[in-house]
Amino acid sequence: MSQICEICGKKPTFGNNVSHSHKKSPRRWNPNIQSAQVLVDGKVKKVKICARCLKTHNTSA
Repeated sequence: MSQICEICGKKPTFGNNVSHSHKKSPRRWNPNIQSAQVLVDGKVKKVKICARCLKTHNTSA
């Protein structure tokens, strides 16, 4: 599943888990992607958007 916000373009960031012994293993931080119905040009469209965009934009359809 694609973890990219269709409004702001937010996508996963990558880094390392660091243990107590300072051994590193790869990991990723995914954005909080939600499915929502948004009114676009007078039509209801289903989009995947992050929680911040869901909160700031009027997405009530």
